[in-house]
Amino acid sequence: MSVPHHHTSAQSRRTLLRASGLAGLVMAGSAVATGSAQAAEPALAGDVQRVDTVAELRALNTQPLDDGAQVLVAGYHAPGDGGAMAVRWDRKAGTAHNGGTVIAPAGGKPGRWVQLHNGTVDFRTFGHFDTEEPADAALDAMIADTSVHRIEAHTDLRFTQRHLWNRSRIELDFGGHRMVTDGIEKNTHDNPFGAVLSFRGTVTDTVHTHTLGAAMPDLSDLFEVGDSGKFSVGQWWAVEINALSGKYEKEIQRLVQVTAVVDATHIRVDYQIGWDLAAGRTLTWTRIEPVDRAHVRNLVFEGWGEDEMTGSHPVAYEYAVRCDVSGIEAVGTFWPVVMRRWCTYYRTEQCSLTNPKSVTYGGAGYLTQQIYCLYGHVEDCHTSNARHLNDFTASAYCYVTNCHGDGDDEGPFVTHGQFEHDLVYTGNSGLMTFANSGAAWGGRAKRITVRRHACSWFVARVKITDLTLEDVLVIGKKSLSGSGMLWVNADGVQLRGCTASGPLIISQASTLSARPNVIADSAFTFAAGAEVTQANVAAPVTLARTTLNGVDGAVFNGAGSLVLDQCALTGSKDTAPVSLTHTDITVTGGELRNTGLKLTSAKDQRLRIDGARINGTNKDGALLSRTGSGRTVDWQLSGLDSTAPKDTAHVLIAEGPNRYRATGCTFTGGRLELRPTAFAGSGSHLLHTGCVEDGTERTALPDEGGRVAHTAATLRF
Repeated sequence: MSVPHHHTSAQSRRTLLRASGLAGLVMAGSAVATGSAQAAEPALAGDVQRVDTVAELRALNTQPLDDGAQVLVAGYHAPGDGGAMAVRWDRKAGTAHNGGTVIAPAGGKPGRWVQLHNGTVDFRTFGHFDTEEPADAALDAMIADTSVHRIEAHTDLRFTQRHLWNRSRIELDFGGHRMVTDGIEKNTHDNPFGAVLSFRGTVTDTVHTHTLGAAMPDLSDLFEVGDSGKFSVGQWWAVEINALSGKYEKEIQRLVQVTAVVDATHIRVDYQIGWDLAAGRTLTWTRIEPVDRAHVRNLVFEGWGEDEMTGSHPVAYEYAVRCDVSGIEAVGTFWPVVMRRWCTYYRTEQCSLTNPKSVTYGGAGYLTQQIYCLYGHVEDCHTSNARHLNDFTASAYCYVTNCHGDGDDEGPFVTHGQFEHDLVYTGNSGLMTFANSGAAWGGRAKRITVRRHACSWFVARVKITDLTLEDVLVIGKKSLSGSGMLWVNADGVQLRGCTASGPLIISQASTLSARPNVIADSAFTFAAGAEVTQANVAAPVTLARTTLNGVDGAVFNGAGSLVLDQCALTGSKDTAPVSLTHTDITVTGGELRNTGLKLTSAKDQRLRIDGARINGTNKDGALLSRTGSGRTVDWQLSGLDSTAPKDTAHVLIAEGPNRYRATGCTFTGGRLELRPTAFAGSGSHLLHTGCVEDGTERTALPDEGGRVAHTAATLRF
């Protein structure tokens, strides 16, 4: 049986389309392209023509073509070179020729060939297959075409311009290929947003300012705005508060979305504030039309230039939401690889930076910097010999996971100190410093948690409130002076399972927290004469089940209470004991080896020891002692087990006044020297009872009397 001719033509057409890989595009285009090409030069496939190259397409005789005629182009420069596409003839179109999505006939003839696509467009369909010719114009053309939602690169490319768009719902995937920027145009001064690929939302001229009539508590998402009629649910606003004493001291600078109009004067937004705000503070709201879902992926970026003007970097976002970056491998950049400001809801993942052009110029040499950002997640990133892997400035509710920096002397993980809050770091490695950029920005951060972190230096010494560290390992290295330290602010700080090869330093710069300062289940090593707590520490500090090695002449200079609970302190027998100025000291259990406790405050002090063990000696030849007179020291010794050589005093009290009580203690060897002059005043007393003295010499004791008792119920061997 013979096959009808029209069936044969249709079958041939489908075969050709399948072979060209463009069947779906032409079938989709057929809905709007009703004519058929009749030119004689190219081969025909039903009502669709085929040409080998774009040059042949442009040379076609378009006179006999109907509007909507379709042509298959087998390649851009040669069939099969990857630049294949389907196009549709638009007789009336006068859109500018761009060589890819819009192709003009040769010789300035009217009409245009329009590329048929399903929203995904390839640089090869613009004739770009290498780094010889810049691909900037092609990129701009694809971004400007709102029917394009995905741009792909399948070869290395070169760019010489710094692009800035406000395009949303677009994905740029470079397929793991190189982007080179040799000869890129100059940047403007101090402009980290002059990236090759930069997206910026629209800042409208709608601005609303309101002064708070009532205080806003921490974690409030209900904002007093005066007239809520100026706001609508779903709108995005950049909100910032007036500065405090410093130039940039602003607790709120965020890009937020309105989630509810609550009443005539209040709105709710998708952000819970991190700081208490007093009545009288002024909030300024600016309506934003943000860039939404503009993603950049899978790029090997080679930087060019040497400074802020000539240097290049790949990506920047400002006033953007849900814009993700993944798979960028960068080398030799100047400004941050991924620069963000006023961004909300985003991910930066699987990116790296090696050997940027500068690690000393302010703002240069970063993998990612994030300013006024919310709800960001940085994950699986890496830097080598860079400045900062991750920098948060005035940002909140962000997460950093499995990121690692080597060659990290400049500090991979930092916050600026401009009221960052609720940040979490998990499973990272690299030097870490928080809120360290100066008082002009506030020098504050709050509720930062670091888990399973390894680094050479950890410093959070300024106004860091409610810092939580879990399983943090700090090991110093020769290349970085002062490394090995772990320095924290005693304002609700809590450490668990932490280790530092250098000193633990505790200072206090703020007093906002309601929770105790606790360092537990940790281990630290000190150099001789180390200062463990500084004089500005007025808050109570507790060390629990913690090992302090090398406490040779170490000093606890704080003024508040100090608790050593089941701790082990180890020194050297030829060095000074630990000195303490804390007014109230409690030692519960634990052990002191070849060190001791010397009370050195100018104010009254109390030392309570319960169930602890002390053994060995020190340079002073005294395990428990005091300095100075004119202040009262309260000694409360219970269950103490002290072992010392013959020439070492278990307790040496030479000056007063003192209130001394030792009950249920065991003293082995050594001596007790409680000089009468130390208990002469009416404010002094001595009770030494229920103790065991085994080979212990009493070299000085006051006579018993109404305020002194030291013989009853004490066993002496």
